Amino acid sequence: MATDVSADRIAAVRAFNRSYTKFLDALNEHHLHTPFSLTEARVLYELGQRDETEVAALRQACGLDAGYLSRLLSRFEEHGLVRRDRSGADARRQIIRLTGKGHDAFRVLDTRTVDHIRTLLADLSDDEQVRLVDAMDMIRRRIDRPAGRPDVTLRPPAPGDFGWVVERNGALYAAEHGFDSSYEALVARIVAGYLDKHDPGTERAWVAELRGERVGAVVCVRKDDTTAKLRLLHVEPSARGAGVGTALVDECVGFARSAGYHAMELWTVSILAPARRIYQRAGFELVEEDTAMRFGLSLTGQTWRLDLRGRRS
Repeated sequence: MATDVSADRIAAVRAFNRSYTKFLDALNEHHLHTPFSLTEARVLYELGQRDETEVAALRQACGLDAGYLSRLLSRFEEHGLVRRDRSGADARRQIIRLTGKGHDAFRVLDTRTVDHIRTLLADLSDDEQVRLVDAMDMIRRRIDRPAGRPDVTLRPPAPGDFGWVVERNGALYAAEHGFDSSYEALVARIVAGYLDKHDPGTERAWVAELRGERVGAVVCVRKDDTTAKLRLLHVEPSARGAGVGTALVDECVGFARSAGYHAMELWTVSILAPARRIYQRAGFELVEEDTAMRFGLSLTGQTWRLDLRGRRS
């Protein structure tokens, strides 16, 4: 069912479009003071990402009409920027390659684009840069997302993943909630303890991916013979709302149940409302809380518990 859209929201999107079109230099016939329009620059960029590109794949990547793209490529060919050949595997398919001159043009465009973006970001504080990039990423994902929710892939941690878990927990909680370095130190101790002596039969960790990118993680550790602990759940801002947290918690709970634990516990703080909602949906119940100085702030710590012997969801 379609959602009603107010006139104010439409006006806000149009205002953003005007600003962003100006920033992109999209209305200038010579994009970033080059001989190319923005569309031509986009095609050169796509061709510059690999040694050869099928025309069908190029058309899909750029979202261009077949006839328009064919005329554009013909102009590129006339100026010595590209070479067109038939695919050796299928003569019906056409392969496009940048020539030496084409690679030179791509490098000029790429350098000027990087400089253009660097100039924009340099006028912002570090926090403003992070917020702008996150907002842009969110817009991109909302506009480009395929129909339906993307599949969340869970896998065991690979070399380097645990360092990423420590780094992202420290950075995210500092940026979003003001935690000091004692939180990152705690995460590092938990990770070190897990890596030093965990039993794969009773303890496990997972990294979540969306479209091949790491977007979250969680760890299941042993508290005692009957109780497991869910630890270090985090979801990247770019993936929130995609079901990553729920998938990680469900996997963690399922493993704890299959490993023979009777219950699972977790500790969190009350300000983390989105995570708390995930825990509640999984069946966790609040059993204890207290307020104290933690991670440089006065925070209410909460212990949540789930009975694993009851009804399975």
